[in-house]
Formats: sequence, structure tokens, C-alpha cells
Amino acid sequence: QVQLVESGGGLVQAGGSLGLSCAASGRTFSNYAMGWFRQAPGKEREFVAGVSRTGGNTDYANSVKGRFTISRDNAMNTVYLQMNSLKPEDTAVYYCAADRTWGFGVRIALTEYNYWGQGTQVTVSS
Repeated sequence: QVQLVESGGGLVQAGGSLGLSCAASGRTFSNYAMGWFRQAPGKEREFVAGVSRTGGNTDYANSVKGRFTISRDNAMNTVYLQMNSLKPEDTAVYYCAADRTWGFGVRIALTEYNYWGQGTQVTVSS
């Protein structure tokens, strides 16, 4: 089992930037594909970005492509989400997720992830 703790959320003006971190503990971090999801009030949780267990492959939701960057540091047991050119519609609780895998692909479906963090609030003001 792996434990995930997100940090870095906050309030930012539209057009600004914010970086999220997710620290993992409990198991070999490099055995897990990682992802970021978000959930806005009244909406379903949605995929934002994913990275393979080695960091060699990434994928993004169309709504954030070109603005967000996911990365990981397996030596630090941490996955990051750098968010630039933020928009009010990016306002949500952001969740880190992990999936134990032997493969090298990216997980994009919510149901593929077995472990979740508690979430961190990101608010973008207009």
C-alpha cells in the first residue's frame, strides 16, 4: 500500500502559475503509475494528467494540454504538477493517484487508480 499527500494548492489570479506536489510513502514509488485528477463543485472527478512509472510517458486532458506539466522524481518519491496560464475553470480540488503496475503506460481512467491522496484546493480568481 502507498500513502499519498498533496501540497501546493492555493489561490491564484487568472493567468498565474501554481505548482502541486504529491509525496508518496510506503512502497517502491517507481512501481506506480501516477496521475492527477480534479473535482470541481457539482462535477465529477476528471483526469488531468498522468505519468508512467519511469516518467518516460505522459498524457494530458485536452483542457490542460500546453498549460500543465506532470513530472516525477523517483528518488524523491514525488510527483509534480506545474500549472501555468491558469483559468477560473481550473478551480477544483486536485487529487494525486497511484496505480501499481509492471507496465510503462499512462493510466487515464479514474477506475484504474487504487490509491488516492486527500486532495488540495486550487482556486483561480478572474
